[in-house]
Amino acid sequence: MAKKILENKARISISWRGLLALAIFLFPFWMLLAWFFTPKRPMLIAIIDKTVIKYPGQEHISLHWVLNQEKFTKNKTDLYNPDIDYFGFFPMEKEQYKLKGLERFDTSQLNDLSNRIKATYVTDAYGVFKNEWYKVGNSQDRSGIVYGGMSKQDIFLLRKMKEKKKLIITEFNSIGSPTDTAIRREFEEMFNITWSGWIGRYFESFDTTVNKELPPWLIRNYKRTHNGKWPFTKSGIAFIQAANEEVVILENETHLANELPHIYANKKGREHYGMPDKMKYSFWFDVISADTIKNEVLSEFVIDANGNGANELAKYNLPMRFPAVTAHVAENDYRFFYFSADFCDNPVTLTSSYFKWVGFFKWMMYTSGEPLERKSFFWKLYRPLVTTILNDYYTSLQ
Repeated sequence: MAKKILENKARISISWRGLLALAIFLFPFWMLLAWFFTPKRPMLIAIIDKTVIKYPGQEHISLHWVLNQEKFTKNKTDLYNPDIDYFGFFPMEKEQYKLKGLERFDTSQLNDLSNRIKATYVTDAYGVFKNEWYKVGNSQDRSGIVYGGMSKQDIFLLRKMKEKKKLIITEFNSIGSPTDTAIRREFEEMFNITWSGWIGRYFESFDTTVNKELPPWLIRNYKRTHNGKWPFTKSGIAFIQAANEEVVILENETHLANELPHIYANKKGREHYGMPDKMKYSFWFDVISADTIKNEVLSEFVIDANGNGANELAKYNLPMRFPAVTAHVAENDYRFFYFSADFCDNPVTLTSSYFKWVGFFKWMMYTSGEPLERKSFFWKLYRPLVTTILNDYYTSLQ
């Protein structure tokens, strides 16, 4: 009898272990199934991206990931498609392209659009240049523009969205070069932020014999004002003045105590918008200032400069701290966010967005130790931030 009882217990134990193993094995299927049966939430958004060299559009793929994961749809049935659901530059084969920006609309059509859409997100207005599109010259050396810059039609739509108290999200590069100065000023006055004229980026190496991705114009413009010298070989941060293309280099150890820029979130940024306390950032950013009476700075860029670096920044009136996420969120008023960097440009694919609760497994999606790695930025900062913005707004519309 005792032997039979032990055998039955062993079989039960093996059975439960088998069922548990099967459940774990099938968990991705349950995640996919849960996502499939999550109710769709219609919210029409005008996405503007003028910098699409190939599909899928890298400058708006992160937004489409969030829209897909959260089941936001462009109508009652259809999910957003990153290949077609945006305004801007549409690449085709054999160096052909189509322009489907707001520039083709008159004021009446733009006003009608502002009535129909619930939100606008300008992911990138930098544009496409001849050397990138026609593959002439050095791909890292800028040439004449094919299409780009914020237009008077773009700014007209943003003004209408503000008047109608809707959601507006913008980020670098929305108002930087090649946007016309008059349009930039109108944007700055409308949303109470000011661009300093400076942009910046981290580079893993300034050694020209090692890093072939260094833009030739960056080196050339630095040499132009420094007696033809380029003395840098380590990693660091480059600042570029858009008006005269003046270049300032902060080299690791020489000028920097920490080679990478970091984004620090305030209490509201952490607790409500889910941003981490500290996040490294290794791509393009711009240096802005914000009216903190009319706006709230949710997070800041911090350049960890040593004494030499602080002196170098002071020469050019460059701050060591400046806004990263600026917001205007007030009851019964428009909602505005400005991200002072290429927040939406991250190396992610839509595949993982089809699995509900995938955020619990974000630690499997990146290796955060590498300086140039940008997936962790998407999973730890962009995803919770934009998800919260869109969910808050959708709730307010209900």
